[in-house]
Amino acid sequence: MENKPGRNYRTIVILCLLLCLGNYVQAQTKSVVNLKEKTVAKISKGTFEVTATPQPPENNIGDPSIGRLSLDKVFSGSLAGNSKGQMLGAQTETEGSAGYVALERFNGTLDGKKGGFALQHFGTMQGGKFELNVSVVPDSGTGELKGISGTMKIIIEGAKHFYEFEYVFSKKN
Repeated sequence: MENKPGRNYRTIVILCLLLCLGNYVQAQTKSVVNLKEKTVAKISKGTFEVTATPQPPENNIGDPSIGRLSLDKVFSGSLAGNSKGQMLGAQTETEGSAGYVALERFNGTLDGKKGGFALQHFGTMQGGKFELNVSVVPDSGTGELKGISGTMKIIIEGAKHFYEFEYVFSKKN
């Protein structure tokens, strides 16, 4: 086998990159473990009612085939209050396939703490199956909910909407 000068250099660079990446991943894993040791996630459950009102397309803004809706929600349970937001959605020519994004701002109480926060949605549907991600917008908490982060699971059974909200508060608050 012939020894090429550039080959050794490339091998060393690749090994260094792999070692550095391995150390970075290990450091990130330790940070997550330490974060989990210092904070305990809580889960809030309940129901919500939603009113989605179609909005007309605006002239010269975006593609008119992308639907826009205003959202008004009323949450009940350990998360109690109202939220208002907007949703953009696109359907495809294939029945049962679509995508949406939304932002909403919640105001009310969470396990007795008063304040608000923003939620960001990202959802797709293919063949009638949903993939949905809803997260608290970083640093959006107000009042006693300042420092909140978390994710919300939405469950739809018939016409009834349920939520499971897993959340934590940062230690700096």
